[in-house]
Amino acid sequence: MCDHKYSILSLHSLLTGGEFCVLNFIHRRPCSHLTNVHIRSKMACSVSDTPSLKDLPKVATDLKSQLEGFNTSCLRDVDTNEKIVLPSAEDLAKEKQHTALLQDVEQFQTSSLRRTNTVEKIVLPNALDVATEKNQKSLFDGIEKFDASRLKHTETQEKNPLPDKDVVAAEKAHQNLLDGVEHFDKTQMKHATTEEKNPLPPIEAIEAEKEKNKFLNGIENFDPSKLKHTETCEKNPLPTKDVIEQEKTA
Repeated sequence: MCDHKYSILSLHSLLTGGEFCVLNFIHRRPCSHLTNVHIRSKMACSVSDTPSLKDLPKVATDLKSQLEGFNTSCLRDVDTNEKIVLPSAEDLAKEKQHTALLQDVEQFQTSSLRRTNTVEKIVLPNALDVATEKNQKSLFDGIEKFDASRLKHTETQEKNPLPDKDVVAAEKAHQNLLDGVEHFDKTQMKHATTEEKNPLPPIEAIEAEKEKNKFLNGIENFDPSKLKHTETCEKNPLPTKDVIEQEKTA
């Protein structure tokens, strides 16, 4: 029994003085506290329901002798470490803020709202707008009430100004060009052989074309079964302090 590293948590069915008892050993502690044994009271039952001595469960002889001769000095003192991950102060503040916001929304009393009337305000024009309006109105009045009898009779003179030297020279040059095209002598032309050149694209252009074709083939022949299932995380950001204050004052 000295090799056991753990305390005996519950030992049932020990017979002491002919009574049915339950012995509960406390978690492993120093030797001075190991003798703390709590003996429960007898089971609350009537005499007729109490089992006889022969029907009670028996304890093995070797186990009973080991329990009686158990050396408590073999036990080691251990400290129980309870690890509880507590939320941070920021998480608590956000949770309180969110809870308070939800409670305010759920418990909001519409009877506390006040009825308001919309006031339509007409913005008066300034001095510049008034002056512009007056000038435009006077102009329209002058056109509508114009007296055509006040006009004077005039005679139209048609003038055909002669072109200057530059215009004449430009006209001559254009005319000579047209004459040269129309009266061109084809016998003065020389025979020439046309060489068709088909330059090959450089290596960079070929590699770019290959990458493009590979990319297009990958899209067209893509196997959707290779996709992995992903979970979409919806994030609902909490309102800021300013938003909550504005909501309260609204």
